[in-house]
Amino acid sequence: MTRWSVTEVTWIGTFTAVLVWSGIQPHDYPTWVLEVLPAVVAALALALTRARFPLTPLVYVLILIHCLILMVGGHYTYAQVPVFDWLGELTGAQRNNYDKLGHFAQGFIPAMVARELLIRKRVFTSRAWRTFFIVCFCLAFSAFYELIEWWVALLSAQGAESFLGTQGYVWDTQSDMFWALLGAISAIAGMSRWHDRQLAVLDDGAPAGA
Repeated sequence: MTRWSVTEVTWIGTFTAVLVWSGIQPHDYPTWVLEVLPAVVAALALALTRARFPLTPLVYVLILIHCLILMVGGHYTYAQVPVFDWLGELTGAQRNNYDKLGHFAQGFIPAMVARELLIRKRVFTSRAWRTFFIVCFCLAFSAFYELIEWWVALLSAQGAESFLGTQGYVWDTQSDMFWALLGAISAIAGMSRWHDRQLAVLDDGAPAGA
């Protein structure tokens, strides 16, 4: 049996603790399930692939952060996270902008996951084409999530507003996709060198900058 490292135990403990907290008297359970389900699916996928395809510590931490963002949003709904209500009052913002953090992460973290897979599987020989593909992938992922939100709104009028979190902003969908785009570009521009150093120490990792 493979022993769990301290990092893995910390990851699992943090995820489980926040998941349990998130599920205790959330704003409403249907919205909670919709928001938290991707985090649970991600955790299961990591558990199933841990032995045969372990990821870099950086990507594991980023995935955990994304899961925590989802679980906090699931507990309060993205339009009612208290800290961002306070920030809105402090800055004079007319809405709770926690959803923008969520969509920034929706571009940032998938960009790093995609980057790791593409490098280690040696899908591209060109750095430029790889970067272009990652950005397009993140935009497509963001657009597909917006479609899911639309379908949920059509199927469930009661929970639609909580899940959508538009807060009356007519350009919310376009804004969400912009934040995902900004997140993807920021991840590639700001974390590639750090990521390359971690990839280099993996037995099956490609050389830095491959």
